[in-house]
Amino acid sequence: MDQKTIDMVNRIMDTERMGYAYVYPSDGSAREEYLVSTTPENLADFISSHRDANRLTVTDIADRPLLDISGGLINGNPGPGVRTKILNRLAQIQTGEKAAGEVLQLDRRQADEYFAAEDRAAAMAEYGMECGMG
Repeated sequence: MDQKTIDMVNRIMDTERMGYAYVYPSDGSAREEYLVSTTPENLADFISSHRDANRLTVTDIADRPLLDISGGLINGNPGPGVRTKILNRLAQIQTGEKAAGEVLQLDRRQADEYFAAEDRAAAMAEYGMECGMG
């Protein structure tokens, strides 16, 4: 695992809002999966960067649906005022009033590798404490 992956996971976690995004390409190719920050700004930037997708689904970290985007419609209720903030930012991006920012996203495989490594490190630390080594 490289430092870039670690840094991106940390940046996503620093937003205190993360989940998963599933991109269904319009050409019928395999679904793409990402760990993303689920802040309204990041979700708008993510949606904007995948505007050619057939469908996007965003879930919370427990994989419960937050948003479903298809055919130009955004369905779901990710929380009070969040959907409105996403729509407002998307409108600003589409009209050129604002440029889309860097999307805080990481390929799901990379994220899973990161979390598996974290789990292994925690288990080793616990084992060391039980053995009186720490």
